Amino acid sequence: MTTQADRARRLRELHTQPPLVLPNAWDAGSAKAIEAAGASAIATTSAGVSWAFGVEDAGGLNGTTAIAALRAICAAVSVPVTADLEAGYGDVPATVTEAIEAGVVGINLEDSTAQVLDDPAVHADRIRAARKAAVAAGIDLVINARTDTYLFGDGTGTLDRAKAYADAGADVLFVPGVVDTGTIAELVEASPLPVNVMVGPGAPTVAELTALGVTRISLGPAITTAAYGLATAAAKELLTSGTYETIK
Repeated sequence: MTTQADRARRLRELHTQPPLVLPNAWDAGSAKAIEAAGASAIATTSAGVSWAFGVEDAGGLNGTTAIAALRAICAAVSVPVTADLEAGYGDVPATVTEAIEAGVVGINLEDSTAQVLDDPAVHADRIRAARKAAVAAGIDLVINARTDTYLFGDGTGTLDRAKAYADAGADVLFVPGVVDTGTIAELVEASPLPVNVMVGPGAPTVAELTALGVTRISLGPAITTAAYGLATAAAKELLTSGTYETIK
């Protein structure tokens, strides 16, 4: 039986054998399904967890509920779990400590609040606090520093932020919102940290991203969106035409 420290080492090793491909789970059932599909590790999606609890993403979820979801997910699977902690739910050391106690061995921390970029020094402080909490817990936590410079900006300052976050103790740079191969190649070449991109329909394939040197590939809320889309479509069909073709 593997220990949490073993899973932490395994997650770190997976980043040295790129790319690490991460389907994102939102509850224990989806985590078990993703593990059964052959995933070597599982990432969570804060958007999906939020929707599963009936609240909006980016502000609707609180730390208590997020930790409860993580506890259930970690208990359901044997592979390493890396958790989307948004911006730390107001108390980064406490949140990271509770997440580790729940069983996670990696985290995402994002550098925006209410879709507005935070000062990079603020986020660097979050990363330092997360690393300090992980060291205190005795877990070699993989910290994925998410920058929203492309989601909520034009990309300006991305590499400056990458350096600040690397200096603060981050292990990976997560840049959602970038699917252009030229931009991805430039980021991989210039970033002081390995690069994580978020994919979905229309994004480059895993093979293409591997060729560009991407270290980590995640789906974000794409699976959750598709699952809830199917539920909505099947329910509408049943309630209107009385047929069941959507789910065949």
